[in-house]
Amino acid sequence: MPSATEPTGKSLGASRFRAGFERWNRKLHFYAGLILLFFMWLFAFSGLLLNHPTWSFAESWSNRKDTNYEREITAPGPEVKGDLGQAREILRQLGIEGEILWTTTRTNANQFEFQVRRPGHFFFIKADFARQRVTVRHSVVNLWGVIKVLHVFTGVQLDDPRQSRDWALTTVSAYSMDVVAAGLIFMVLSSLYMWWVLPQKRLLGAVVLGLGSIICGLFCIGLRWLF
Repeated sequence: MPSATEPTGKSLGASRFRAGFERWNRKLHFYAGLILLFFMWLFAFSGLLLNHPTWSFAESWSNRKDTNYEREITAPGPEVKGDLGQAREILRQLGIEGEILWTTTRTNANQFEFQVRRPGHFFFIKADFARQRVTVRHSVVNLWGVIKVLHVFTGVQLDDPRQSRDWALTTVSAYSMDVVAAGLIFMVLSSLYMWWVLPQKRLLGAVVLGLGSIICGLFCIGLRWLF
C-alpha cells in the first residue's frame, strides 16, 4: 500500500507531463532563438537606419545610380483589363519584375504612369499607348538602401486601397515577417513560463516585467495623452 507521501499514478503522470513540457519548452525556445537570430538583427539594424536618416554612412538614395531609356511596346489590347493588367503586360514586354506601385490618377487613357519596386531597384515607368513607347528611369541603390527596403517591403499601404501584393516574392517577404512575429511571440511566452517556474526569481522578474510594461504603456498610451 503506497504511503501518504508517495506520489499516486495521477500526480506522477502530471509530474512527467510538466517535466516533459518544460524540457520541450526550453528546447523550442533555444532553437527558435537561433532560427530568428539573423532576422531579428536584420529588423533591428534596418530599424536603426530608418530611425536615423541623417547617418551619412548609410545614405542610399542620394548615392543611387540612375539609368534612363526608352523602349517600343505593343499597346495592351482590350482583352487586358484594368490598370493592373496593363501594368503587368508592360512589365512582361520590358522584362521587369517587381511590386507594382501606383503614383498618379489617370486622366488620359493613352498615358499610363506607375512605379515598380524590388529590393535595391526602383523603376519609374511612363507609357504612351498612342505612340506605343515607354520611358523608364531605373534607380539602383546600394546595400544600405536594400536593407532599409527589406524592413518595410510589404506591398500594401493603408492609405491607398489600390495597393495590393501582385509579386510572389512580396508575399513571401510578408509571410516571413509574420513567421518572425509569431516566433517572437512564442519566445516571449516561453520566457514567461521559464521565469514563473523558478520561485526564487519571481520577485525580481515581476519588477522587471512591471518596468517593461510601464515603458511600453508610455509609448502606446502615454504619448497620446501628452501630444
